[in-house]
Amino acid sequence: MYFHFGTRKIIEAVATLLRSDPCRRMGALRLLKLLYIADRESFREVGRPIVGTKPVAMDFGPIHSDVYDLVKGSHWDEETWAEFIRKDGINVELTKDPGVLTLSRYEIDKLTETAERYRDVSDYDLVGVTHAFPEWSKNYRKKTSMPIPMSDILEAVGRADEEDDILGDAKHVRAFNMLFGMTS
Repeated sequence: MYFHFGTRKIIEAVATLLRSDPCRRMGALRLLKLLYIADRESFREVGRPIVGTKPVAMDFGPIHSDVYDLVKGSHWDEETWAEFIRKDGINVELTKDPGVLTLSRYEIDKLTETAERYRDVSDYDLVGVTHAFPEWSKNYRKKTSMPIPMSDILEAVGRADEEDDILGDAKHVRAFNMLFGMTS
């Protein structure tokens, strides 16, 4: 069970990270790492993710599968994504600002603070940071895309004892979003 906040929230979170760069662009790998780190820290701090999509363990560390599919252009809602964000080689660029209607002040601050904290860390050093996460090493299988259970993330960030409550919240968010057609 994962949270599902919808494509719009993913776009706004990615745009927040991209706005942290003066050129409003960054490498796709860097973007995926920063988003995962911010999402993981949000779990630790408030018991809830920012984008809430299914995380997977891949060769370059953990990432959000829906965000990766949007970056690659293989997501079912790529038209909405392409209205605001485009891929240019290995980079992702903000072409139109989507605003921040679905993000809380905490989420905006967490994304901005994460981008700032890792500003001088190379993309491949960010891979190393995420390779140190226990939920990645526990689920990683070479040359695959293995799902990372939410329970492994919660355990890694010290919230395993709240798993039932957090999973219940995810179930309610998912049901609400499905009712109002907001899932991605």
